[in-house]
Amino acid sequence: MTDGQLVSVLPSERQLRLQNMEFYAFVHFTVNTFTDREWGDGTESPEIFNPARLDANQWVSAIKDAGMTGLILTCKHHDGFCLWPSRYTDHSVAASPWKNGEGDVVREVADACKKEGISFGVYLSPWDRHDLRYGSGKPYDNYFVDQLTELLTSYGDVFCVWFDGACGEGPNGKKQNYDWDRYYKTVRELQPNASISVCGPDVRWCGNEAGHTRESEWSVVPRRMADTEKVASKSQQADDDAFRLRPISAQDQDLGSREALKGETDLIWYPAEVNTSIRPGWFWHASEDDQVKPLEKLIDIYEKSVGGNATFLLNIPPTTDGLFHQNDVARLKELGDYIRNSYGINLLESCIVAEAEAPSAGHEIRQILKNDGKTYYMPKGDVNPVILTFKWEKPVQIDRLVLREQLRLSQRVERFRIDVLQGDSWVIKARGTVIGHKKIIVMDQTVTKGLRIVIEDSRCAPAIQFIGAYGPQDFSADE
Repeated sequence: MTDGQLVSVLPSERQLRLQNMEFYAFVHFTVNTFTDREWGDGTESPEIFNPARLDANQWVSAIKDAGMTGLILTCKHHDGFCLWPSRYTDHSVAASPWKNGEGDVVREVADACKKEGISFGVYLSPWDRHDLRYGSGKPYDNYFVDQLTELLTSYGDVFCVWFDGACGEGPNGKKQNYDWDRYYKTVRELQPNASISVCGPDVRWCGNEAGHTRESEWSVVPRRMADTEKVASKSQQADDDAFRLRPISAQDQDLGSREALKGETDLIWYPAEVNTSIRPGWFWHASEDDQVKPLEKLIDIYEKSVGGNATFLLNIPPTTDGLFHQNDVARLKELGDYIRNSYGINLLESCIVAEAEAPSAGHEIRQILKNDGKTYYMPKGDVNPVILTFKWEKPVQIDRLVLREQLRLSQRVERFRIDVLQGDSWVIKARGTVIGHKKIIVMDQTVTKGLRIVIEDSRCAPAIQFIGAYGPQDFSADE
């Protein structure tokens, strides 16, 4: 494919909205919380579900403190227990002692999110180990769509519908062949602005649950990548003309370079989401109360995911009381404080020189120092390399550098470097590959009077939406 064809692949509005959210929460909560298990088998009695102190407002307050923008609730996990009083099963909160069977966890969480301006999303497991219709084909699909419809019509706007590809045996020993197209159609009709993740067409899984990220995360990938989770075996059919190219796995480290796209004729915009839990498990276990991830680890995942052209989905599991544990709450506050303190005021706004060597086909260079999502710098014509230079009257200390591309013009940058001024000479400080939605470059305690962004290679002219340099505001140094 030519560069022009590559940059003609663009995100949808719903994909842009989700990427701009950057950092949001997963909340795993069900009967597993009370059985001390990760996966229930569907035989659990609703009688065990009784979170006497459940406070969704506490959850939302904690994720806001962390700087998160959304919350996805596991409305039904593989055990089949529903956190809302579904009309289509008796295996739900309506059969529990919590609030005498009159409670609705989904309602309380959705309302708490709306009150605090946090977007609300739903997880509905396609695998139901309790329901006898599982494995029966259309009867189970009807049941699943009925429950999906309840969630998408009863709780206001939903920003995300999160599916996984879990497909095991039901209580009858059979597996279900999921009608994904029907599920997607239901979401599009009822919540057209919602992204369908991760076993879906809008957002893909990064390939692991440990928070590991790729060095180069491309959003433009082969369309067949979207079938990796749905129909993993399909891409292995070497005899099928449509799949004679190399097999694709969600764990592959290179999904979108020129080399990886050789021979591909059908590409899509399919960005990555990095998901992990704040603890070793996805559900709460008392034995893990002292195993909350260290702040340094969470910072590293945040800066490599949000700062690596992906979104970050962090799970926080409530206790049997229905509250986030105090250790989790404290760590979330520490993470939020770090983000706010580290990415507050853009040092580039005080520079005395902001210039590009090539005239702009977009907006003037100083306009991209404001993170408004609208302006961008793009050189006129075929310019290589593209050099953007910034200088201060006095030395500043830069700890972090943020670069963003204008994704409405696709993802273009393939290689860049960062130079800093040391005396009268430019010295290479860092190198990178892709930028995409956001690239964070760690530059701890770099003291300089000059910064240079050099785009060494790109797919057509690069469109840089934002540049930010961050460090201590009260820094002073001898001339």
